[in-house]
Amino acid sequence: MSVIIDSIASRLSAQPGVQRVPTSKAELFQLRRLVTDDLAAELIALIDRGRRPSTIADDNGDAYFRTSETCDLDAALVPVQRIEAMITDLSGIDPAYGEPLQGQRYAQGQEFKAHTDYFTPGGRDYERYCALSGNRTWTFMIYLGDVAAGGATRFKLLDKTVQPEAGKLLCWNNRLADGAVNPATLHHGMKVRKGVKYVITKWYREREWRG
Repeated sequence: MSVIIDSIASRLSAQPGVQRVPTSKAELFQLRRLVTDDLAAELIALIDRGRRPSTIADDNGDAYFRTSETCDLDAALVPVQRIEAMITDLSGIDPAYGEPLQGQRYAQGQEFKAHTDYFTPGGRDYERYCALSGNRTWTFMIYLGDVAAGGATRFKLLDKTVQPEAGKLLCWNNRLADGAVNPATLHHGMKVRKGVKYVITKWYREREWRG
């Protein structure tokens, strides 16, 4: 899998419209208008129907650390299959390595404080979440709509802040070149000040996804 993962940045860089965010500390890319408004509307409706309070793997005692809502999206649904196909076509990653697609909803005042998508090796819940499929490698996140105010994704250690924009893909490698996790991918889903933010998230693992 390491050879496949290492080739993803090169594949993304060669895709029309894909921009690499200028930083030497992480592999971070964006692509505007990947998703049409019609498809985004279908996905937003699915998220609204299936949303539940979001959780975190390693509870840090902060009840307000992640205040969004999450929806597990049914892989049998056509809009979900369309998004999956788009991400597979862009990344070239075998879908067998992917976690099921998720949607998130952030109402006004909600956020996800600074965190990493990978599970910290040696952390309390590392074995629980990584024993079968390994750690997370790449993250692919799509903003489904504009946000009136707030809701940016801030990478503090990279000094980069990405504003939500309808249909825009943001993706990054959670690892370093040697396969170790990359702490510089720490990011904050900043508080929505006005409006509602919807995103789709796809995570990939080191080994085939086994739940």
